Amino acid sequence: MTDRRIVITGMGALSPLGNTVEENWDAMKNGRSGIRMIESIDSEKYAVHIGGEVRDYDPSPYFKKDPKAVRRCDRFEQLAMGAAAQALENAGIDPEKIDGTRVGVMIGSGIGGLGIHGENCETLIKSGPRRVSPFCIPYMITNMAAGMISIEYGFGGPNMSISTACATANHSIGEAWRIMKFGDADVMICGGAEAAILPIGITGFANMKALSTRNDDPATASRPYDIDRDGFVMAEGAGIVVLETLEHAKARGANILAELVGYGLSADAYHLTSPMPEGEGASRCMQMALDHAGLKPEDVDYINTHGTSTHLGDICETRAIKRTFGDYAKNGLVVSSTKSMTGHLLGAAGAIELLACVMAIRDNFIPPTINVFNQDPECDLDVCPNVGRSKQVNVALSNSFGFGGHNASLIVKRYVD
Repeated sequence: MTDRRIVITGMGALSPLGNTVEENWDAMKNGRSGIRMIESIDSEKYAVHIGGEVRDYDPSPYFKKDPKAVRRCDRFEQLAMGAAAQALENAGIDPEKIDGTRVGVMIGSGIGGLGIHGENCETLIKSGPRRVSPFCIPYMITNMAAGMISIEYGFGGPNMSISTACATANHSIGEAWRIMKFGDADVMICGGAEAAILPIGITGFANMKALSTRNDDPATASRPYDIDRDGFVMAEGAGIVVLETLEHAKARGANILAELVGYGLSADAYHLTSPMPEGEGASRCMQMALDHAGLKPEDVDYINTHGTSTHLGDICETRAIKRTFGDYAKNGLVVSSTKSMTGHLLGAAGAIELLACVMAIRDNFIPPTINVFNQDPECDLDVCPNVGRSKQVNVALSNSFGFGGHNASLIVKRYVD
């Protein structure tokens, strides 16, 4: 069963760069930042005033079965619903004309319904237990994005939510791939969603010194591989891909965007928040993805790195790439961090970055790492600094690493029949 080929036929995206896949890709290609002053909350009393927010988004059209839910549910669920609708439309899938029992949903979130949780905690303290919403728990729990999408479209196949911090989306897509390899679904709607630009989200990350405090210059605050980087920039959004077995996609005449050929996962088993100093865990993760894909290191044309703009993270990932790719890491391989433009979407990051890999293959173009003003000598890879680059891209790898030592890598390849 595991020889089934799995392809990507649809993608949906909501991020600080735009509310469609094409808007996101156009900004990435042209090196435009989506980081601005935070508008959704009053951040004056906090250390951080900048973030990557999804703007001008109306979720109401995506809640047809239960229009009231749009007002009751958490923002991460609103974002997931919109990105899923985009992905299904992009794939040309009509839920009424497909066997819903063979369609699964695998959408995770690193943090989940933080907004709903915070609102109801405040209500409890100020007004007492009787005023807490009966919808608090259903719309707070992380699995509800996957649940709501299955309910909206009648998808009765495998349904699950993974939460592995910043590796969430890659794990969700990779485990959906594994489910399909074993024949348990023909189609999987998978990815991640996050909406944590909230007082507790900002304060929690800021107090652990994880966030950039370059408040006076939002567009250049996210600086992966730059020697003056001072932390990541919080962002929100959702990225969803539609996976199909090749047989199913061809039978319905789908437009195939790329083939998902490799998936790796590992644990650092080292520290709560810090990566392994020499990148052993991340290296094993990338090697597993290569092994599953049946590829050699030099077959990979581009890596969309985790590249968060933290001091240790960027160095350790650089070491992991050199450990995995050997001499090729510095002689032919090109990498970049699109988080320099999007900020860090936490549990949704991997899906947005897989989108970048698919589009890089489509256009034979590598998006840049912007804001590399003085590259750190310890991050001595070709990071495609500041300006995107035309290059033949047939194989791309996407890395996502999360607190707790969770590692996930995906490999996509140009589809050839």
